[in-house]
Amino acid sequence: MQVTYWLEHAWLDTYVEPGVRLDVADGRITAVRTGVEAPPPGAEVLRGLTLPGLANAHSHAFHRALRSTVQVGSGTFWTWREFMYRAAGRLTPDSYFDLARAVYAEMALAGITAVGEFHYVHHAPGGARYDDPNAMGEALVAAAAEAGIRITLLDTAYLSSGFGAAPDQHQLRFSDGTAEAWAERVSQLKERDGVRIGAAVHSVRAVPAAELATVADWARARRAPLHVHLSEQTAENEQCLAAHGVTPARLLADHGVLGPRTTGVHNTHLSDEDVALIGGTGTGTCMCPTTERDLADGIGPAVALQRAGSPLSLGSDSHAVIDLFEEARAMELDERLRSRTRGHWTAAALLRAASADGHAALGWQEAGTLEAGALADFATITLSSVRTAGAEPRLGAEVAVFAATGADVTDVVVGGRRVVRSGAHTAVADVPGALRASIAALRHP
Repeated sequence: MQVTYWLEHAWLDTYVEPGVRLDVADGRITAVRTGVEAPPPGAEVLRGLTLPGLANAHSHAFHRALRSTVQVGSGTFWTWREFMYRAAGRLTPDSYFDLARAVYAEMALAGITAVGEFHYVHHAPGGARYDDPNAMGEALVAAAAEAGIRITLLDTAYLSSGFGAAPDQHQLRFSDGTAEAWAERVSQLKERDGVRIGAAVHSVRAVPAAELATVADWARARRAPLHVHLSEQTAENEQCLAAHGVTPARLLADHGVLGPRTTGVHNTHLSDEDVALIGGTGTGTCMCPTTERDLADGIGPAVALQRAGSPLSLGSDSHAVIDLFEEARAMELDERLRSRTRGHWTAAALLRAASADGHAALGWQEAGTLEAGALADFATITLSSVRTAGAEPRLGAEVAVFAATGADVTDVVVGGRRVVRSGAHTAVADVPGALRASIAALRHP
């Protein structure tokens, strides 16, 4: 398929150009021409500011069912987790497909063109395997395809309820028993158009130290992305020190988990030595500010991590909010609150974390930029909403990060094809209705 897009304004990594023509063939950008004052005959016209597609580097699709329902009363991450387990316990391959399809369509409406799904609900309740051992993962892959976005399925090893403890009743459907059994199952998953397969260590709590290398080796042999929840909670750090005498970051490093294809998710409660270790190994950091504040996790040392050499990406995690502009903005604003100074990142750097660097963390290095040879994945935001009206298009990244929200996305293209047109999803006709029905089915099976 060949198509030409004319962009009224386009963010070209460091600056904005008015009147840009993108030629697209076979899902990739073949040419970028600037200074094109009027749409060429037959071109698809995108009015507003067009950006590279956004990458949601950390998602738990089923957590979307918890939005607004877990805000009553006090508590911590650990009390929230009990609500999450109840939702996980009701999932089936069919209901997970319906929910994830709606959630991924919601992401598309917010300009997200690729998602990293940190997937650990593998088996039936009680731990029995489905006839297809990857039925749940395949449901997520199919959901992303129908919603029109790319997916990196980060199939997650989850073997323990805590240091030296067997999985509890909620976690039986997460566990393969051993890392070897996990690797055998995951090896049956196949990459295909729009789909990449990666790995994840749920946490040092959930994967015994002796099993870590098996997961790391599986990912290394395939040059696949490897993600891990890292030091999200102080309790995890305390328990790891008690069990092993080292921090979670050091434990992961000692077992070969850290490295340039690895991303630590949250990286919240780190020592100076941890920061140096993560940055020195080139391990990435995925910050999820809207979830981290919703769960009262804390504010991670993102500035120090980046300075140490850790690339930053962003995720919506529990989907309290699905808006990568808000995640980017929140990372800067949270740091302002903590430090009482402004300007820790440029808007361009924040936008790259939400786009090119997020794609790289998910194994899509050829996405996240508007240049010849890149995947033709991009999103357009309006410059005439109540949030963006009056903004100067030449400011580009500042408009996207500090004025716009996901609600300002009007059009989304993935692989050269329209996924969102004039604010409406082209395949999922009623995204709110799909969300409402799939969430109700999960709450009242």
